[in-house]
Amino acid sequence: MTFDPDWRTRAVSPEAAAAHVQSGMKIFVHGAAATPTPLLQALCWRRDLENVRLYHLHLSGEIPFAAPEHQGRFISISLFVGEALRRPVEEGRADFMPIFLADIPRLFTSGTVSLDAAIVQLSPPDRHGLCTLGTSVDAAKPAADSARLIIAEINDQMPRTHGNTVLPFDRITAFLHTDRPLIEHLPAPETEIESRMGEIIAGLIEDGATLQMGVGSIPNAVAKRLHHKHDLGIHTEMFSDPVVDLVESGAVTNRLKKVHPGRLVTSFVSGSRRLFDFVHDNPKVEFHPCDRTNDTALIRQNDKVVAINSALQIDLTGQICADSLGHKIYSGIGGQMDFIHGASLSRDGKPIIALPATAAKGTVSRIVPELKPGSGVVTTRGHVHWVVTEFGAVNLHGQTLRERGQALISIAHPDFRAELSKTLTGIRHFVPGRQ
Repeated sequence: MTFDPDWRTRAVSPEAAAAHVQSGMKIFVHGAAATPTPLLQALCWRRDLENVRLYHLHLSGEIPFAAPEHQGRFISISLFVGEALRRPVEEGRADFMPIFLADIPRLFTSGTVSLDAAIVQLSPPDRHGLCTLGTSVDAAKPAADSARLIIAEINDQMPRTHGNTVLPFDRITAFLHTDRPLIEHLPAPETEIESRMGEIIAGLIEDGATLQMGVGSIPNAVAKRLHHKHDLGIHTEMFSDPVVDLVESGAVTNRLKKVHPGRLVTSFVSGSRRLFDFVHDNPKVEFHPCDRTNDTALIRQNDKVVAINSALQIDLTGQICADSLGHKIYSGIGGQMDFIHGASLSRDGKPIIALPATAAKGTVSRIVPELKPGSGVVTTRGHVHWVVTEFGAVNLHGQTLRERGQALISIAHPDFRAELSKTLTGIRHFVPGRQ
């Protein structure tokens, strides 16, 4: 039976949709380009709500509930902290949950976090009455499947995506209908440091590799330098515009992948309108929840997995801090450990941590004797393999503490190498025979 073509007549106002939310509810909020900003604004117009717990990954656009005047009314719980929530978390007006990306879906499906509602942005229903979660499936699919209520923005401009993305129209409790552009994230101009790092990392990538590239300018710089490669594959938690270029140039074919051969696999995308048009109704791009894209047991099945992730600091033993600057939360654990470990188990895989050698306009070394107090260890020294700065690449796997320290100093900024070497010789366990 064909789905009712007059479904739009059942749309309600943002205020009417938000009226289904009650004080004390636990709610999942769709993120990235799929952030349902009109519904978030309507929630904040409600003056009667208290103690509404909002679980989300990074959000885009205006995030009104993060404003100081809503403290206590809405309790933001970031599973990965985006720019809009960094200050609220630092000031104690919002909270952060450290968790592997692969483990987030189970929070909701197991009932550890029992969701009352999911607020999502969807593509319009097809003739079968099936909407999709569009550009962000990640934790949104398990959250929507677990929640009692679905409050939706159905946006005519949301791409219809393939994979495990479907949400039946008849599951929706209330919806508003919009026709608005998705929030775009355009890359900044590439710096000289990013260019050099892109060249170094691209040199580590072989034909036939399966790539995971995290968010940021360095993965983008790498992708721009891979057009001469052959039969690359994509199995990642997210990708952006440079991957479209790799597909169009013929460098990415996905032909040699063992898991979902012939398909780009991701859990969300972030980028420009061109990227959204590329994934729209494209059967060669499959979106899956992050407990599948980030499943180490699946990642390792592909050969030559290259996982490229960033860091804020690394100490001389190889401990990686990627989520915080001391006690200040900057982002989250995300999928770094999922893919670093998965790539290390892949045949001929290369887990790569990439970071500029310095911060604060060259005044601070990111390679340090010890992490700043309060910093979280995202990737342990037992998991770290390749580390890349603009000064080179070293593989710490199988290296002793002393050898690791020496290797990392060799890719530190020259201005800091003498100081780091002096510190290294002053630490007892770095020097054999020192008492």
